[in-house]
Amino acid sequence: MMLRSTTRLSACLCIGLLAATPPAFAWSLTSLVHEVEHYLHHIGSHIRRGTGGGAQFPQRDALPNPHLTPGALNPAVTQETLYETICRPGGYTRSIRPPEQYTEKLKREQIRQYGYRDHRLGNYEEDHLVALGLGGSPDSPRNLWPEPHNVAGGWGSYAKDKLEERLHELVCSDKISLATAQYAIANDWIAAYKRYLSSTP
Repeated sequence: MMLRSTTRLSACLCIGLLAATPPAFAWSLTSLVHEVEHYLHHIGSHIRRGTGGGAQFPQRDALPNPHLTPGALNPAVTQETLYETICRPGGYTRSIRPPEQYTEKLKREQIRQYGYRDHRLGNYEEDHLVALGLGGSPDSPRNLWPEPHNVAGGWGSYAKDKLEERLHELVCSDKISLATAQYAIANDWIAAYKRYLSSTP
């Protein structure tokens, strides 16, 4: 309950700041909103799991099975609509995120499809391969997969989240195209991490 209240309060404060801020500063505050949402999401994940790590997976499990999870896009997000969708102030991704009831059910099914021996839901994030903040489909099973949190070398879900934030910043500051970011994260997010962030997570 405290986490939910904190999340609502943080969102309200950020949105209020955005409404009262001159356009020249809108992008920096939008980035802040995005980071706060991710941070609160991860706090919630840790609280729900009651654990800091869980079983360690081999590095091959850091990438999804391309036959089961090739990625899928949100047709509403294009290069032309960036500033009406993912780059607009006010938390666009929050408005399209699928409900937890849907993602938890899908997570159970996909853990079996992937053949994982560990069936503890808390050891995975039901992750969007192409992130919502990069124009990924919110609810297509082709864009969602049970991504392990704890992977050898540090290449788990938290590293991918850092990459998502970085690519979102690059797209919304017109430094790379939306299509470039989408291809990079869907094709091999570890290679993209090494290119756009660092050689190690």
